[in-house]
Amino acid sequence: MRTDAYVVHIVDDEEPVRRSLGFLLSVMGFNVRVHESATSFLAAAPSAGNACLVTDLGMPDMSGVELLERLNEMGAMMPSIVITGRGDVPLAVAAMRAGAVDFIEKPFEDDVLVDAIKRAANRFDDAAKSDNDASALQLRLELLSDREREVLSAMVAGLSNKTIAYDLNINPRTVEIHRANVMAKMQARSLPELVRMAIAMDLLDERR
Repeated sequence: MRTDAYVVHIVDDEEPVRRSLGFLLSVMGFNVRVHESATSFLAAAPSAGNACLVTDLGMPDMSGVELLERLNEMGAMMPSIVITGRGDVPLAVAAMRAGAVDFIEKPFEDDVLVDAIKRAANRFDDAAKSDNDASALQLRLELLSDREREVLSAMVAGLSNKTIAYDLNINPRTVEIHRANVMAKMQARSLPELVRMAIAMDLLDERR
C-alpha cells in the first residue's frame, strides 16, 4: 500500500518525540497527525478512516495498553505499533494482546519504525500472514529442547539473561546460546516477532 494512502497517528506526551517522529515520517512520504495524549487522539479516532497508530506505552493520562483497550471498546481498532523502553517488554506483550501488531524497543533506528509501519499498513490488504500459521509454528516449536522452551518463555516475559540464568540455575553464557538457538529454530528475526509467535500459539503465561 502506498504510504500516502493512510494516515499515521503519533501519540506521545513528549513534544520533542512527536516533532522528531512527525518530521521523519513526513519526509518518508507518510500522512502524519500528532497527538499530545491518548485522550486527544481518542477524540479523533472514530473518524480516523484508513489509519495506523504509533503510540508510546508510558503516558501520564492513559497508557498505551489502556488506549488500545479503549479503541477496542469503541470498535475503532486500527493497526497499531507501540514504542517501549527496554524494561517494558511485559507491558508491550499486554499491548499486543490488546491488538498491537508490533512493538519497538527504544532506542531504535529510523528504518525500524518505517518498516514496522509499512508492515502494519499491509493489514489493510492482508490480515492473515502465512508466516504465523499455527501448524507451521507448532512444527518450529517442536524443534526446541525442553531447556530452550524454558528460555523461550522467559524471553517473551521480558526477563534479562542474568535473571533467566539465575532462575534456571545455568550460566549466563549458556542462556545466550539457548536464546540464539530459539531465535534460529523459530525463524524469528526479532523479539517482537517471537512474541507474536508466542501469542499465536497461546504460550504466554496469563499470570505474568
